[in-house]
Amino acid sequence: MEFLMEYGLFLAKTVTLVVALGIVIGLILSAGSRDKKDPDGQVEVRRLNDHYDDVKDMMQSVLMDESEYKALLKAEKKKEKAQAKAKKSAAKNNTEAPATEQKRVFVIDFEGDIRASATEALREEITALLSVAKAGDEVVVRLESGGGMVHSYGLAASQLQRITDAGVLLTICVDKVAASGGYMMACVADKILAAPFAIVGSIGVVAQMPNFHRLLKKNDIDFELITAGEYKRTLTMFGENTDKGRQKFVDELEDVHGLFKRFITAHRPVVDVEKVATGEVWFGQQAIENKLVDDIKTSDEYITSQYADAQVFELRFELPKSLPQKLGLAAEGVIDRAVTKAWQTLTQRFSA
Repeated sequence: MEFLMEYGLFLAKTVTLVVALGIVIGLILSAGSRDKKDPDGQVEVRRLNDHYDDVKDMMQSVLMDESEYKALLKAEKKKEKAQAKAKKSAAKNNTEAPATEQKRVFVIDFEGDIRASATEALREEITALLSVAKAGDEVVVRLESGGGMVHSYGLAASQLQRITDAGVLLTICVDKVAASGGYMMACVADKILAAPFAIVGSIGVVAQMPNFHRLLKKNDIDFELITAGEYKRTLTMFGENTDKGRQKFVDELEDVHGLFKRFITAHRPVVDVEKVATGEVWFGQQAIENKLVDDIKTSDEYITSQYADAQVFELRFELPKSLPQKLGLAAEGVIDRAVTKAWQTLTQRFSA
């Protein structure tokens, strides 16, 4: 028991020292860079075909014996040389048929929170891909969101609509959830794919707030709310809410719900909106039956099926991290590893 207390004290001192050093260095660096503007960030592009080829090559090198693997590499190299020679010969003799341009698939991710804060990255990624996208190309969005603020998700859906307005095919893949505002975004697509247990729907609007009026009144605390305009405030947290205010609030929710339903009807007319706009959610197969999605398929299955016949690119907007941020992440990693190591040592020492 004494050892445990000493060890715990030592660990606490070590962690405190590391955290203190990280804070001090971070403050110094922050002060030094206070007048510098944050960089604008950039869209990073990765060719997924190369990634898939590398994975395939790695698997073949492990599963095949050495002679088989060498023979495979030799055959592939021979094939590439023959193709290059045929192309060169055709160009020399001016007999080469016009080459058909290979389809391109652009893959982007959207991880939604209540404020749809990923919209800032989404707009940059869409602007970048639309600057080069052509008819016949496709954009695949791996969308995950349980919804959130109406205006925020309305803007996110409008960003996706830029793709379809430009005449580029848009496919939404839902591996886990696209509900409420998430489904508002998804229904803009030409095609919606969902994993078997992905959650889809929740076509409804919700609002809630506590009211502390009786608590304030009980403690003789007055609350005054002054407005110009009859419905500037309908329900409040601290004032006395009225039936008239409540009804107006409900009317506003119904108006938003109506906008939501009309939006889905406009973009996905195959859906029976009155049937599904109840706030309920459905899993994969049920979603197909309600025509909320078009097929049951994971994003991995769909994207890997494309790479043999198309050039597949992954786009991601990144804001470069400042030195203090990098230092903070490094310190966090050091602390995490130290605590994990200490816990492992402790459990090993006291295990049966």
